[in-house]
Amino acid sequence: MSIKILFECLKGAVKTNAMIMLIVVGAGFLSRVMGFLGIPAAITQAISQLDLSPYMLMILLGGVYIILGCLLDGFSIVVMTLPIALPMVIQAGFDPIWFGIYLILMVEVSQITPPVGFNLFVIQGLTGEPIMKIARYALPFFFLMLLTTAIITIFPEIALYLPQLMTGK
Repeated sequence: MSIKILFECLKGAVKTNAMIMLIVVGAGFLSRVMGFLGIPAAITQAISQLDLSPYMLMILLGGVYIILGCLLDGFSIVVMTLPIALPMVIQAGFDPIWFGIYLILMVEVSQITPPVGFNLFVIQGLTGEPIMKIARYALPFFFLMLLTTAIITIFPEIALYLPQLMTGK
């Protein structure tokens, strides 16, 4: 470890944190503007008028998250969709803690979907293999994660066991 390496590490950390904070500020601004324009309420109302069952709503949201994962990184997906999705999910009768777990699983599923699946690019950078080969090898994990998400959707007690244990509810 030298002063030069320490300086490079600090410079990299500052760049990464600045990028994350710009995303947070941009998403916060976007959320405020969307709130002032009434977009989350309009989307929530439009989806409510579709008269979907709670499970159909979760399937629809899952599809949206997978599509967004093809285009965006996970952090941006969470920050952009949470103000819209959370009110709908709560209105459908789901626990917000459960939805947080569902959301993280869906974001991770979306991160292994080509063409922009962030985790695929990380693996490509480590291995040097073509992205489509990595995507093909990741396909079984994609389906396993979807199965896991389906199981916790059908049996939410699995995901809520530890939070309930910790809070004594």
